[in-house]
Amino acid sequence: MAGSAREELSALAAIFCGPGEWEVLSCSETDGAVFRILTEARGLTEADVPLELVFHLPVGYPSCLPGISVRSERLTRAQRAAVREALLEQARSLLSEPMVHQLVLWAQQNLRHILAQPGSGGGPGEGPSEAPSGSGDEGPWLALLHLDHMRAKTRYVRAVRQWASALGLTGRLLFAGKVILILLQGLRDSIKEYLVLQKTSKVDVDSSGQKCKERMVSVLFERKVQPGDTRFPAFEVKEFSSLDALQKEFETAGLERLFHEFVPGLVK
Repeated sequence: MAGSAREELSALAAIFCGPGEWEVLSCSETDGAVFRILTEARGLTEADVPLELVFHLPVGYPSCLPGISVRSERLTRAQRAAVREALLEQARSLLSEPMVHQLVLWAQQNLRHILAQPGSGGGPGEGPSEAPSGSGDEGPWLALLHLDHMRAKTRYVRAVRQWASALGLTGRLLFAGKVILILLQGLRDSIKEYLVLQKTSKVDVDSSGQKCKERMVSVLFERKVQPGDTRFPAFEVKEFSSLDALQKEFETAGLERLFHEFVPGLVK
């Protein structure tokens, strides 16, 4: 990472020093830094709207744009997308200089203006209850992922935990012999953002021991959470001595059919 980016991270840590305001999710010379900032901004109803902004500063930053993710329980999917696009547009005008603090301040000052724009999905009662019906994406979703292998297990598991926490996802990272599965529950957008992190971060090593990106992750199944599904209260890592023990975990979660449809075929 460039020296200016390192200095910016130190400055941000000092600025956002309140409880839970700042968290570094990952940082390396090859992948850059991923961190989140919790803040608030005035919405259309003049009430403060909590914002969770996740920034990815790539190695070339600030000469290239940062990655930005926006989460808020008070905003709809369309509103979050509008805020993200507005922040990226603002970032384009700040290229070649440290910009994260300016972007956060800009979001604080302009959120209500962004939400008022046509097509942003804003309205007098912005929030989840105002989400457009019929999109099929609102409410919790369930996804089952399969990892082909995990060589750098300690680092990999730590990264998965951090991503799930940052994106507000719950579920399980499951090991049973050579079978490695990830069950995720949460907003569909958050699951999509998780997959981006999974596929673009160097979390594992190749056969020669060099850091590499995850190219063997596959989405086996995805749908909205059903009434009979267990709601996972947290994200946990579990290891099982046999497929039978793993099957019982699925049964306990009300996902026995999911196990029978996808898991036995993964055993080589």
